[in-house]
Amino acid sequence: MHKTIRNFLAIAGLSMAVQGCVSADPIAYSGLSSSAELAPNPRDATGRVPYSYSTAVDWKQYSSVIVDPVVIYRGADGQFGKMPAGDRAAIASYMQDRFTERLKSRFTLTGKPGPNTLRVRLTLTGAKANTPVLGTLSRFDIAGGVYNTVQTARDREGSLTGSVLYAVEIFDAGTNRLLKAFVTKQYPSPVNIKASMQPLAAAQAGVDKGADALVAQLK
Repeated sequence: MHKTIRNFLAIAGLSMAVQGCVSADPIAYSGLSSSAELAPNPRDATGRVPYSYSTAVDWKQYSSVIVDPVVIYRGADGQFGKMPAGDRAAIASYMQDRFTERLKSRFTLTGKPGPNTLRVRLTLTGAKANTPVLGTLSRFDIAGGVYNTVQTARDREGSLTGSVLYAVEIFDAGTNRLLKAFVTKQYPSPVNIKASMQPLAAAQAGVDKGADALVAQLK
């Protein structure tokens, strides 16, 4: 077969694979305590936060936070695919560490409900690992490079890459009143080569982005 034809077929094949390997968007998971309050988020143009709930809150009145242990979602509508339980646990542990660390930069950590205290509940609802080797190679292949450049400009998911899906529920710790809730999907920039190299690296990078985004919302 002529080299040009082989190259064309390889590029076309990768392009189809790239388009077929984008992970699912989060849903209003039925097993969440806030599922009845979650509604489509009209302000979300990226697909990262398609469902949310919020009340008018002056976040500056809160100075302390309780970070509950991260829950791994067990509902039938979870989005883990065939990810092993060990990988799910590893991501949940990473979430616990990173969100606690980032929230600590804004609040005083506490273990007891009280005035001016928030309770943050995180639920890992889904995740997708990187596609070994191909995820990194697609950043350099012609077809993958074009696709990832476009996705970067759109702030969307890269090719053959992992992601993390989770829910955030924020309560007034003293009254247990739900103040804010949302489900989200986070993933690294398509040009983040480092996040494509290890199986869970993209999901972890997504956790980092999500933790930073949450702290920014609560200022």
